Amino acid sequence: MDREISKEVRRKELRNQIIKVTVMAGIVIAVFAAGISFMQTSLNRNDLQISMVDKGMIEVSVSASGKVIPAFEEIINSPINSRILEIYKKGGDSVDIGTPILKLDLQTAETEYNKLLDEEQMKQLELEQLRVNNRSKLSEMEMKLKVSRMELNRKEVELRNEQYLDSLGAGTTDKVRQVELSYNVGQLQLKEDVQKYINEQALAEAGLKVKELELSIFRKGLAETKRTLEDAQIRSPRKAILTYVNNEVGAQVQQGNRVAIVSDLSHFKIEGEIADTYGDRIAAGNKAVVKIGNDKLNGVVSDVTPLSKNGVISFTVQLEEDNHRRLRSGLKTDVYVMNAIKEDILRITNGSYYIGKGEYELFVIDGDQLIKRKIQLGESNFEFVEVISGLNMGDEVVVSDMNNYKEKTKLKLD
Repeated sequence: MDREISKEVRRKELRNQIIKVTVMAGIVIAVFAAGISFMQTSLNRNDLQISMVDKGMIEVSVSASGKVIPAFEEIINSPINSRILEIYKKGGDSVDIGTPILKLDLQTAETEYNKLLDEEQMKQLELEQLRVNNRSKLSEMEMKLKVSRMELNRKEVELRNEQYLDSLGAGTTDKVRQVELSYNVGQLQLKEDVQKYINEQALAEAGLKVKELELSIFRKGLAETKRTLEDAQIRSPRKAILTYVNNEVGAQVQQGNRVAIVSDLSHFKIEGEIADTYGDRIAAGNKAVVKIGNDKLNGVVSDVTPLSKNGVISFTVQLEEDNHRRLRSGLKTDVYVMNAIKEDILRITNGSYYIGKGEYELFVIDGDQLIKRKIQLGESNFEFVEVISGLNMGDEVVVSDMNNYKEKTKLKLD
């Protein structure tokens, strides 16, 4: 006959079972945690970007953002107030020099130009009339001078005759004086007429020059009007791609309004921007490197905007290979402008970890482990970063993204 198990025995057996389950669960959790911990702290060397510390030169650079733009781009503005009558080309079309792009209403401008042509002819006739009047007046004065000279010659002969008669006693002193006075008056009159002629000649010449200058100025204005009228026949100034055209037929356009843009899309340059705090480190003539993906293009800073706009300074980079296959208008790029050279310094490869001079915590290879170490970094360019302290020649440093392990001080390396 079975005996009934006491409550105390049952409690003891239950307690033993609970302990066994708890121990087993703890073991499972510990093993699982150890496995997770092992996976998290063990890294494969092939999965890391590793840089060996070496000695060399750094062309110190500042980084900026850039955008690819056409090396040549010309905005065509309307030279007159008008309206669009016809569109001959659309955006994206290739155009040659002189290719018509659109047609403006030129009736008013042509009427004004024809009026100016008539005015030019009238001014030309006025100039010719002045020349004729001057010649006529001067000819008349020359004739009067001839008559005055002849009259003076007659009085001179008369004076000599009277003086001769007076020497023979056949004349009188009063008669001689009278003739002599008449001769002297004639001399003065001739001098006055000669001076009048000279003055009139100078005045006629000056008046003629004024009229000629007025006509010359008018013709320059006329030529400018003609050029404006020719420009109003909107044509391509060179062989290029039409990147924009105002295609609203009938739209009113004011003088100076943009109606088309032509761009040379076979050659490009870089339009860069950088914070004005680095403005003193960028100057025309500085070497520059433009990165597009893994491609690096060399260039030179050609000009720098002298004024800061919204805390940003703009500059332009002319590329050595401005027709590189990767260049596309509007493409964003990284630009590195060189401004100094540092030689014989410790350096490591640049990467996403570097955000400027200062103290960093990077993992350094130590046998089969990665040990986090505090490192002081200095200047940089797009390839290398200067090591100021914390690393020695030959050290191997992880330069790939290690943000997932920023709480770790030591990692296992496979």
